[in-house]
Amino acid sequence: MILTIDNLDGNDALDYSAALCADQPLSIERVLNMPSRCTGMLDVGAPANPGASSTLPVPVRRARVVVSSRGGAVLFTGYLATEPVPVYVGVGLAGPVYRVAFTAISDEWLLDKQSLTLTADGFTVLAGSLLQTLTARTAAGLLTTSQVQSGKPIGVFTPQPSQPWSTNAGSIAGSTCAAYRVLNGALSMNPVGSVTHTLDFDAGQGDGTLQVAALSTSMVKELANDVTLSGEIEPSAYASELFAGDGTTTLFTLSDAPFHIAKSALLAESFDQPAFNTQTWSVTDPGSHLSLGGAGLVLSGGNGFDGQTTLLAIDPVEMGGSLVVQADNVQLASPSDGILCGLYSGATQRANCFAGYNVRQSGGATVLTPFVNGAEVGTTYTLLSGHAYSLRIRLHAPEMQRVLQTYYPRVDGVIQSFGGGLVSSPMQLVFDLRDLGNASNTPATVLYDGAIASSPASCSFVAVNSVELTGSIGSCSVTQTGSMWIVSTLPGGATQTRLIGIAGEGVDCKMSDAGQITFFAGRIPVARELVTVSYRLRSRAIARLEDAASITAEAASGMPGTARWLGKVLRPIARSSADCESAAQAVLSLACSRAAAIAGSYAAINPSADVWPGDVLSITANRQTLNVVVRKVTLTDGNAVPELLTCRIAFANDWAESFGVTLSEAIAPDSFLPPTALSAPATVLANLQQLTVVSATTTALQIDAGTNPPIGGGFEVRLRDGDFGAGVDQNLVLRSLVRGFSIPRTAQQESYCVRMFDASSPPLYSRLSSTVFTNLPVA
Repeated sequence: MILTIDNLDGNDALDYSAALCADQPLSIERVLNMPSRCTGMLDVGAPANPGASSTLPVPVRRARVVVSSRGGAVLFTGYLATEPVPVYVGVGLAGPVYRVAFTAISDEWLLDKQSLTLTADGFTVLAGSLLQTLTARTAAGLLTTSQVQSGKPIGVFTPQPSQPWSTNAGSIAGSTCAAYRVLNGALSMNPVGSVTHTLDFDAGQGDGTLQVAALSTSMVKELANDVTLSGEIEPSAYASELFAGDGTTTLFTLSDAPFHIAKSALLAESFDQPAFNTQTWSVTDPGSHLSLGGAGLVLSGGNGFDGQTTLLAIDPVEMGGSLVVQADNVQLASPSDGILCGLYSGATQRANCFAGYNVRQSGGATVLTPFVNGAEVGTTYTLLSGHAYSLRIRLHAPEMQRVLQTYYPRVDGVIQSFGGGLVSSPMQLVFDLRDLGNASNTPATVLYDGAIASSPASCSFVAVNSVELTGSIGSCSVTQTGSMWIVSTLPGGATQTRLIGIAGEGVDCKMSDAGQITFFAGRIPVARELVTVSYRLRSRAIARLEDAASITAEAASGMPGTARWLGKVLRPIARSSADCESAAQAVLSLACSRAAAIAGSYAAINPSADVWPGDVLSITANRQTLNVVVRKVTLTDGNAVPELLTCRIAFANDWAESFGVTLSEAIAPDSFLPPTALSAPATVLANLQQLTVVSATTTALQIDAGTNPPIGGGFEVRLRDGDFGAGVDQNLVLRSLVRGFSIPRTAQQESYCVRMFDASSPPLYSRLSSTVFTNLPVA
């Protein structure tokens, strides 16, 4: 091998090949979807070149290292991550003799030293696009990305800001059964198996090019045909909890802790930096109408066209649960035309705006109006000159997770796909505004309070779409506040959405993660006001699937056919039981395949082609062919002329060593293990997302299921979740064949679980219950 090192001292790269020590040969280690390492030992007392009088300097930290073969192929490029270590080797005529041991890490080490700005998840994005975005946001320009293939779409990618670039890059590649590498400053990503190396021992034994003795294979994992997988904590039952106001009670406690996500702040921007943060925003501003100043984001017009002067957040927003979009210290002047705080489903144009504030001129004044699905709704508000405002959009979907995960196992040489898709959901919206010149206890002005039947699964957030906006914005944010939503019904029958927030923001109440609601002074529910809190319960995502054909085949000999395996899905994350079912399908496709459990190694001298992790070895021996995935390659210099390069290859297929689906054999300890296994993902009816309590008297609850029952089916009401089924009478309250029905009341505190069923035999049910909790007086 040829080793050159550039010590960044202005002397360019020096050839250190002659200084390499034979007793600790130069070695390059490549691992699938991880940085490569190069190690070796140098005698820096040797001349720089044969016949030269000068000696080579000791390499320095951050020195550039390049290793190539005698044939000119580049094998490694990277940097010395640490100072070379002196190693005492004995005493010479001039005194103690030292050599230096060095370790270099491939080019992505530069990115691993940078801080990551990863503010949100990626949804249904091609892996190549996600990897290019990750690279640009970490350190644009350090690596070229033109060799990154588009790859397959990732359902949900959750970045790990505490981990380096290479860990996140490896997660992106691994989740789509791809391999990334960095060489010579170029990042590439290709599907596993893009390159195949043929090892035909049957044909090659005679000429000595292949050594059978250098091949070792074994089956490192047992067959499994009954798989139980746990995932993350998921939103479970749809809860509606009812309280009665009495004019004095300010604190209400929910029956169960509501589901919420750990990271609530999806975006928070104060506009207090000298330039736009390109790791957070994508700025389109051909006319230089957007700038940063003392007032924050300064708007100085536009080019008169919709969607051409925009401030777009790079990260998408999953439209699940309760979201709050807010802009503070907003001041607008004439002329103004455009959209503020817009959520877009598609290109940034008014027609694609799902929700935002439409700003325009009317009668010489600047007005804003709530904008939903490309049209104005609600009340138009006239802005006062010189006044500053806080604008908020509150959105609530009963579904917390709108994107399902996709899993890509490689089965018998073919990359398969399981899962994926979007979850439909209705959406409630409230637009409210505060004039910041008013007293802090002045209620916010609600401009729109309504609902739509269908909403996009994810949107892009565009803080500004300026056709011709004039003014400034102090800050903006997008927050996921959990799964809670509060609506109250006054004694006269009028309903209103109760605004959740913190004191001093013109809202009605605050809510803790534990489920305590505190109403502020002046907003306390009056006597006989019915307060309905909608939220989601929480449980551990889990699924159990079996391969019936494999069980039958294994039982043919008279032995039990079931081979059970339990574990946890680590990557891609399984956010729901539906995701766990998809992951279990992927695992079964591997665990029932004998070839998928094979691992082993091979060693070759001076291979005809360079081998990288992610390549495939097609091994033919004893008239049988096996394809295996290369996981690790170690290249060792033999210090000989002609060149003697030893290539040691470790390989393993997906079940032997998880790759496309990363697993842990320790199932989550709080998992409730399913007693029986399904042979396929559960066939279920739709959940009752929009079940509502129409009215509550001292003797009965009037229920609207929110949808019509299937033909021959209806709605089953039980006192406890988990006992649903035809012929099961314990805890059964009633079965209704119509959409609207009444539940008799017997106590102040009650709970009822409702699911839809059909006319199948046995009947199909909703996957999750809609649960009604009451804390209301009875007769």
